[in-house]
Amino acid sequence: MKRSWLLFSQAVTVLVAIWFVLVTLKPEWVKSIGSGGADKGWAGIGLIESNRTEGQLGAAAAPGSFSSAAKKASPAVVSISTQRKSSSFPSKSDPWFRFFGGDRDESPQVGLGSGVIVSPEGYVLTNNHVIEGADEIEVVLNDARHVSGKLIGSDPDTDLAIIKINLPHLPVIVIGNSDALQIGDQVLAIGNPFGVGQTVTSGIVSALGRNQLGINTFENFIQTDAAINPGNSGGALVDVYGNMVGINTAIVSRSGGSTGIGFAIPMSTAKQVLESILKEGQVKRGWIGIEPNELSPELAQTFGLKTDHGVIVTGVLQGGPAFGAGIRPGDQIIDVAGHPVNNVSELLALVAALKPGVPTAFKLQRKETLMAVSVTPSQRPKTKRQIGLEREFLER
Repeated sequence: MKRSWLLFSQAVTVLVAIWFVLVTLKPEWVKSIGSGGADKGWAGIGLIESNRTEGQLGAAAAPGSFSSAAKKASPAVVSISTQRKSSSFPSKSDPWFRFFGGDRDESPQVGLGSGVIVSPEGYVLTNNHVIEGADEIEVVLNDARHVSGKLIGSDPDTDLAIIKINLPHLPVIVIGNSDALQIGDQVLAIGNPFGVGQTVTSGIVSALGRNQLGINTFENFIQTDAAINPGNSGGALVDVYGNMVGINTAIVSRSGGSTGIGFAIPMSTAKQVLESILKEGQVKRGWIGIEPNELSPELAQTFGLKTDHGVIVTGVLQGGPAFGAGIRPGDQIIDVAGHPVNNVSELLALVAALKPGVPTAFKLQRKETLMAVSVTPSQRPKTKRQIGLEREFLER
């Protein structure tokens, strides 16, 4: 019995090997074997499989493709071109002026960027540096419609701006949850790099909460290696579902092109700015009138503090909210409204988020004494840059 089973298994193995060789080297021989229902049955399954595969490719994306996310988000991403008229010189026709001052190029300055339609009413979110100083703003939709844009408001501190367009049947981006992003998540950057037309690039979230880059006053960037180039500014950073999680803003590059280090403003920040500008015409931020610094070992020793981390107050504006609450130079701020403070960027963000006129609890460390004070923040004063931009806007 054992011998018979061994012979049977060997015979089956040989037949399978022969069949494999025939299928590989002479498939036409296999196809010609038999002409009954079995042959027709295999052919029928093949045709159905082929048709089913073609149908799937037509209806859904191939594995690993981001086409569905791109199709969902791309229609709402627009191209923005701006023009700024050159300053005119009253004495440009004076030969002496031309001799000493030289001929000046008075052709309009043109800029390119991107933006995202965020509401059916035609509000477009973009970067402030895309439209800053522009006399004319033109918006080009992905369906080739052109329309002039009107600046509604801007916030240089976060480099965000809102313009409005008037067109029917506008595509609108779906807003995602930027707070749910994790390092390693796949993202797409959509914009108009170098003015070549709408472009989609892919990458991952490289880091979260990037700050102290010297780009904006308030920084909380999403870092990504998705290619972001000049012209991408103001475009959308979207997740794999096509939901916008950030506004592409800046890159780190010596050549001016993408080097795999790009930054986007998270939608959690952009939504706050958008809502504030639309409701109140400006972004109101808290301000307490202090000069904060990172707490180095040297400063800790100077002010007699035992810790060498956190934020130390090195200056207090006399008559300001912090001064009135009893905060003095040398105090270490360790908590604002129940949120721990680890660095200057965190402190600035927490204070800016406070509502002016509403008392807020601060925890301080003064040498060896732990203190609790109540500070009533004022509205953050406008910077010289903001005042200059407003004056220029009103003079147009």
